[in-house]
Amino acid sequence: MGRRKPGFRKNHQFSNQKQEGQSSVDTRKAYNDIIKENDKFVKYYEVQNVCKKEEYDAFITSLKTDLPATFRITGSKGEAHKMLEIVQGQFIKDCLNQGDYEGKPPNIFPLPWYPNKLAWQLELTRKDIRRCEAYYKLHNFLISETEHGTISRQETVSMIPPLLLDVQPHHKVLDMCAAPGSKTAQLLEMLHANDDPIPSGYVIANDVDNKRCYMLVHQAKRLNSPCVAIINHDSAILPNLSASLPDGSVEQVQFDRVLCDVPCSGDGTLRKNPDIWMKWTPANGLNLHGIQSRILRRGAELLTVGGRLVYSTCSINPIENEAVIHRLLSETDGALQLVDVSNSLPGLKYVPGLENWLVGSRNLEFYSSFEAVDEKWKTTIRPQMFPPKPEDKHLYNLHKCMRILPHHQNTGAFFVAVLEKLKPLSSKEKSFKTNEVSDTNTNNKRENEDNLPQNQRKKRRKEGYREDPFVFFKEEESVWNDIKSFYEISDDFDSKSLLTRCHVGKKKNIYLTSNAVRDLVIQNQTVIKFINTGVKAFVRCDNKNMKCAFRIANDGLESIYPYIGDSRKVDIPKEDLITLLLNDNPEKSPPITSLSEIVQKQVEHLSPGSCVLIYKEEIEGSEVPLIIHISGWRGTTSLRCYMSQHSTVHLLRLLGGDISKYDVNKFKKAEEEDGESKEEVKPESGTQ
Repeated sequence: MGRRKPGFRKNHQFSNQKQEGQSSVDTRKAYNDIIKENDKFVKYYEVQNVCKKEEYDAFITSLKTDLPATFRITGSKGEAHKMLEIVQGQFIKDCLNQGDYEGKPPNIFPLPWYPNKLAWQLELTRKDIRRCEAYYKLHNFLISETEHGTISRQETVSMIPPLLLDVQPHHKVLDMCAAPGSKTAQLLEMLHANDDPIPSGYVIANDVDNKRCYMLVHQAKRLNSPCVAIINHDSAILPNLSASLPDGSVEQVQFDRVLCDVPCSGDGTLRKNPDIWMKWTPANGLNLHGIQSRILRRGAELLTVGGRLVYSTCSINPIENEAVIHRLLSETDGALQLVDVSNSLPGLKYVPGLENWLVGSRNLEFYSSFEAVDEKWKTTIRPQMFPPKPEDKHLYNLHKCMRILPHHQNTGAFFVAVLEKLKPLSSKEKSFKTNEVSDTNTNNKRENEDNLPQNQRKKRRKEGYREDPFVFFKEEESVWNDIKSFYEISDDFDSKSLLTRCHVGKKKNIYLTSNAVRDLVIQNQTVIKFINTGVKAFVRCDNKNMKCAFRIANDGLESIYPYIGDSRKVDIPKEDLITLLLNDNPEKSPPITSLSEIVQKQVEHLSPGSCVLIYKEEIEGSEVPLIIHISGWRGTTSLRCYMSQHSTVHLLRLLGGDISKYDVNKFKKAEEEDGESKEEVKPESGTQ
């Protein structure tokens, strides 16, 4: 027989292979046509007592309704405060005043447990958005600001794990199963919570799926952080990573925070993925328990003593949740303990973790102990899946886990557990210190692969696209002297943290990473596949009027701003900045003579080329002012901004400028077109 594709399982329910006698007709249904019923599902969770008996009907009913939309406001403290003002004072207010087509006010509110009113829930349907102009404007606003990166549209329950992880700016953070990246983005926001452009900590975001890694890249790039790296590896056998010490030796990286948001059956997402109603069986959880346990254990091994790990799933099944936690705790001899986080998010409604459950076969035969399991099920039902004995419950404290149920606050269903590490899991885990990093890492990689089940111990093939190299600057880099001189960059700036993605040829883009991320890439790129790192800092811009061949990129401006000399910084009043933003034709940039005297004096002796425009505004009710830095261009007689359209619209909103030329009112346009079409079909006078 030929080699089967990786992950192929004969007669598996999701297999695309056509079975004998199977029709070639596509049987997939539109979401509107899916019947939201599954008798096995209803019976299974009724037996598991996932909620009070009197609530069970409400629990099932809520899973059959659509999920409300939610979003978070991101950005620096000053910018987030200003955006909150706009959201509350403009869009939400208009929605509440207008009401829906029946005259009822919509249910729009900030999540009570999310800090500083920066997360909101909208109980609006697509039909509501189509019928009401205020809702339509809010919808378009969310799409536009999501592209810019100031708004993150994220499911309510998905916001919980990063908050419970309690990330600080100096933490080394590992996100083990990170795609599509909404939680990774949240972790990065927390890393930059003090508005430090280059904090000492970093986030390593991993995913086993090469294609999904590029979704991660898209999410991370919206936040413009130099402190993140995207890697592509099986998280269950993630190799030990190395970091260099000041004395030149190398030690193993142990992370301060680890997020294990593991692959799961996803039955907590039925409200947004109704096709699961047709696919769900009790076997889903049984099949996933093993890989979930291996990922969790590997995460615990990579966690430093005293560090915190969050395990989460969007599953309701105790086999994927409490059983995985119980298995780890029982196998690690007191190395880990569950943390009580009941008071961490005031206002969040949840129920404690289950301390007793049954293990069910795919035919809904339930067992309370492994000894009672029918022989035919013993290959899929394993001893580690059962709950602790009644006399041992106090050793594990599974009630400290959190279960979020859909009918309690109109969300998806979710499970989360917070673990603290008290001691190493084994003697092998302790940090190594060596000068021979490559040999050590190779041994660690082999040792992790040996932990796999026997049938999976085979040579792993590197899949996906071949990445361009990460080429960091050396001490004497030819292009750097011109850049440093032109922008008067401080000697405190370490140019060795700059990189390009090519060994030869002209350097088109120059990226910036933090020193810690640079060291991580250099020490480990032979051991693990790095997909992306660095924020774009400089872009080649060959211009005969410019002494330097590189302009400043907006992406990395915040990170390099503190090191740029004052000579290329221009303070700009609001009216002038709005004038520049409203110009969408780079060939007809506003003449310098049309701007205020304040700007004219500053640029009078400024040589042509890239510069930084600075706008400051005090915000009422906030101790932190709004400060905006923009990459500008001083032409021979003109001044302009380098901005994408989404960023231009975002800044005009912050400044109170007119965005009508960029933001077409599609709602009114649709109404006009609808009116015109009615005129066209209007019957002539006298016809029947």
